[in-house]
Amino acid sequence: QVQLVESGGGLVQPGGSLRLSCAASGSIFSINAMAWYRQAPGKERELVAHIISGGSANYAESVKGRFTISRDNAKNTLYLQMNNLKPEDTALYYCNALIVAPSGTKGYWGQGTQVTVSS
Repeated sequence: QVQLVESGGGLVQPGGSLRLSCAASGSIFSINAMAWYRQAPGKERELVAHIISGGSANYAESVKGRFTISRDNAKNTLYLQMNNLKPEDTALYYCNALIVAPSGTKGYWGQGTQVTVSS
């Protein structure tokens, strides 16, 4: 059973920083692309950042220069370093990963971690 578990969310003041983590566990052969998405109340889920196994990454325009996505392939863990946070970054952040497992290759989602930016 493959599982993604996010952590690191919380309440932070504008201009502050948080680091999100997403750990994949279970019977995993390999992990291809990984990504962070977010969903604010009343809005659709949107892609925040995406990274492939080789490390190449891309970002939503709204977070470029402030967020950094990275991964530790040995630990099957994805990270999102978020700096200079703004109130509009407030959302539920989800991890997504394309995982090759004995049952086949499919996309998995974590349960989400809440990020709230407020003074």
